[in-house]
Amino acid sequence: MSGTPDHAHSNDVSHDDAHEGPIRTPKQLAWAVFFAFVVPVLVIVMLASYVTTETKPAAGSDALAGQALAGRIQPVGSIEIKDANDLGSLKTGEQVFQAQCSACHATGAAGAPKLGDAAAWGPRVKSGFDTLLHSALKGKGNMGPQGGGDFNDFEIARAVVYMANQGGAKFDEPKAPAPAASAAN
Repeated sequence: MSGTPDHAHSNDVSHDDAHEGPIRTPKQLAWAVFFAFVVPVLVIVMLASYVTTETKPAAGSDALAGQALAGRIQPVGSIEIKDANDLGSLKTGEQVFQAQCSACHATGAAGAPKLGDAAAWGPRVKSGFDTLLHSALKGKGNMGPQGGGDFNDFEIARAVVYMANQGGAKFDEPKAPAPAASAAN
């Protein structure tokens, strides 16, 4: 009974169904094309919006507050103004030597006379304190200017006296600068 016409007819129906898809009209095709392009674009736009909203300051946040804004645009460097009349915080010659001069003068690096080497300091001491101070402040040979460092000229003068006296000089400790006249004048 496999060769009955009913069975043959059912083969013909299934054969016709195999060539048809879910889209049967031009209107359905237009909607399918529309959604195939529009839906992915909308999903991408929504994802991009979601990802970028975290970087935007929310309403009521302090991202644009004065302190937060100043922190973001502050310069790399800063200026610290020291009071030249504040003699209480001045460093001694030995302190300046340890902090700034010892890098070369403790080891003799770059031709610097070593601390306590009377033979190396002798000719320099004969040139006088003012000449030594000028060399320390303006630089000489491999030594750069020291006056622009962390110490003022008076502190550098104390360091020069300390080093020269360790090398055999008998220089007196420099006198502290007199307080400047009132700035209101």
